[in-house]
Amino acid sequence: MSAPAICISGLTKSYGDVHALRGVNISIAQGEFFGLLGPNGAGKTTTINILTGLVFKDNGLTTVFGRDTVRDYRFTRSKIGIAAQELSVDWFFPIEKLLYFQAGYYGIAPKDAKKNIDDLLDRLGLENKRGSRLRQLSGGMKRRFQLAKALVHDPDIIILDEPTAGVDVELRRNLWQYLRDMHTKGKTILLTTHYIEEAEMLCENVAIIDEGKILKEGSPKALTQELGEAGITVQLNHVPSDIAQYLRNFTYTQEKNRLHFVVKDPDSSMPKIIHELSRSEVHIQNISTDSSSLENVFLELTGKGINE
Repeated sequence: MSAPAICISGLTKSYGDVHALRGVNISIAQGEFFGLLGPNGAGKTTTINILTGLVFKDNGLTTVFGRDTVRDYRFTRSKIGIAAQELSVDWFFPIEKLLYFQAGYYGIAPKDAKKNIDDLLDRLGLENKRGSRLRQLSGGMKRRFQLAKALVHDPDIIILDEPTAGVDVELRRNLWQYLRDMHTKGKTILLTTHYIEEAEMLCENVAIIDEGKILKEGSPKALTQELGEAGITVQLNHVPSDIAQYLRNFTYTQEKNRLHFVVKDPDSSMPKIIHELSRSEVHIQNISTDSSSLENVFLELTGKGINE
């Protein structure tokens, strides 16, 4: 069996009395789109900074394709492209030149880097900005440049730290589509985010982190079915007095002729509810569902909203 693209085991990190990470364990398969979901200050950036050699760990093990990120740092860093939250480049060069510099750090000659740089500038809508300096770019354009910088050496693993924080909705959607394209090409993607919708839309699996601890891991659908609560609302022409005997296996509330059911999985529960209601010979006028989300899961695990 091939080694995981990323494996983090028992990772701890403290800054004085502040415990940023408290034994983080994560395993990400090759080709997986994985989300690290949590509020600001939860430990997401510290985790990826340790993984990429920007921060020293206290304890634990981090590997990339089975190789230790400390002992085999040349190999592991060559496999990763990271789009960090903060810009850390020279502001006085045009962005095209900066991408050639970035390629050079990985031993890629300018003539070999040219095609990839041209493709990235075009695909990310930066073609007309190739001669511009970073200070001349909007916030959204700077985000696109960060992604181009991460991809210039064609890494196997792409790490994105809050890639759409502060950008407008249109750019966010465009970046999402680009990431989906990268994923279909076999790239392993690790995304940190505090946007619930982003994790639900993109990630195959997520780990929910808060106060430096992984609270739960799994696919968004599995987590919402296990810990979230969805609802089914049924509008009837009337509610017979003996309705309770047909619905004794369900949790519901009644408001006049409207029944609201609390369920884990609306898709599997709805046919059962309809079957029982049909036995009571009532007429169903309308059915609607309220889906659970990772926001509900986070609230269940922590007792607070993700942006609190």
